[in-house]
Amino acid sequence: MTLTELQAQIALGEDSRRQFKRDVTNVDSLAAEMAAFANSEGGTIFLGVADDGSLVGFSRGDVKRLNQLIGNAASQHVRSPLTVQTENIGVGDERIVIVLTIPKGQDKPYFDRNGVIWLKSGADKRRVNSKEELRRLFQSVDQFHGDELPTKAGSDKLDKLRFRDFLRDVYHQPFPNSLDELVTLLQNMNLATDDGMLNLAGVLLFAERPEWIKPQFVVKAIRYPGNDIHVTQYLDTEDFAGPLPEMFAGAMAFVMRNLHKVQAGRGVNAPGTPEIPPSVFEELLVNALVHRDYLVSAPIRLFIFDNRIEIISPGHLPNNLTVAKIRAGNSNIRNPILVSYVAKGLLPYHGLGSGINRALNDWPDIDFTDDRDGCLFTASVRRKEVEGSGISAEEEEGVKKTTGKTTGKTTGKTPDLILLLLSENPGASIPELAEKIEKSERAVERAIRKLREEGQIRRIGPAKGGHWEVVK
Repeated sequence: MTLTELQAQIALGEDSRRQFKRDVTNVDSLAAEMAAFANSEGGTIFLGVADDGSLVGFSRGDVKRLNQLIGNAASQHVRSPLTVQTENIGVGDERIVIVLTIPKGQDKPYFDRNGVIWLKSGADKRRVNSKEELRRLFQSVDQFHGDELPTKAGSDKLDKLRFRDFLRDVYHQPFPNSLDELVTLLQNMNLATDDGMLNLAGVLLFAERPEWIKPQFVVKAIRYPGNDIHVTQYLDTEDFAGPLPEMFAGAMAFVMRNLHKVQAGRGVNAPGTPEIPPSVFEELLVNALVHRDYLVSAPIRLFIFDNRIEIISPGHLPNNLTVAKIRAGNSNIRNPILVSYVAKGLLPYHGLGSGINRALNDWPDIDFTDDRDGCLFTASVRRKEVEGSGISAEEEEGVKKTTGKTTGKTTGKTPDLILLLLSENPGASIPELAEKIEKSERAVERAIRKLREEGQIRRIGPAKGGHWEVVK
């Protein structure tokens, strides 16, 4: 590094990868700084640089003292020992700045001599003082995974029919006859801990009511009017819980019912083609459910706006993954147990690293945001303006007014509102219609009876499993 390059680095100021030290006299303090860098992404300590960036430097005698102190800190005061590099840069008047480079550790976590684990926090450092942080640190070096987390649920919380069918269809073996055999099988399948309790993977895949055990791991979906989040207005909302396959199916259905359907030359009674291929959301929702960070106690959020659909997963991209790398097909297994079972047919999973590419091939207008500070990963699918969707701007606004739950009394006549809603969702039930337009079920029944008598709608198929057809 030349003096010019050194000055350029100093001009950038301190951050999570650069730190200035005018002098160091305490070997334990330096060891803590080294451990923090090694437990994070690595970094550089500039010794002989004041907080304001001025190049103070050291005499040759001080350089000899500091090199010995650096060696002791790295080899004896950090556990495991670190291999660091130093470079001496002349800064004039026989003064020297020492550039101390600490690599990202390969044997995390690193402790100081007192057993404290340190992490970088901006330009400073902080102690690891929670189990969640410690687990994430182990997760980053593949020593621990979120789907291995123990729970307090025993084998009695299994959905026995679901697990029985899985054993029959995938492993061609019957459900165990005894409790001991069942627990042993779950342990051998990496679905239970050594003490016989279900781990998180066992709960998410095969528990009867996972949301009773881990209520935070659900999908929360909202359809907003316009292109921004509203505090009090929404057009459609639903929470999806249950085992992963049920969450996936519910979230997919929510997206499909809120997409425009394009007739594309088909008859007026044809269901139409979704504006965005369903395969796009299959890939992105599976990716969110399987690869999210289960060390973060938060739900997956699904937001539908007029111009985009956002799938927001807890947890930023793991380790060294970047948006550019996942676009190129690179991947990292955060939850290996979930991946192994999903690949057996529980979800439409097509292989590690292929989902993002498959979604982009089917719909290139997808943006990805890796928010490391907020610990979130967002896939934003951009929508195109759909022509010929069959609903005018005035009618669209009417639906928004009727379906926003907190906007007070609905506007428009009940039969007209029902016609609009049935044109969008022919399978809607009377309770669903009543909830949407904020009327009683009896009022909806009267309106539907009137519409049928006038020939404006007719019923196709039975009461259960059939749908409505809007005639005009």
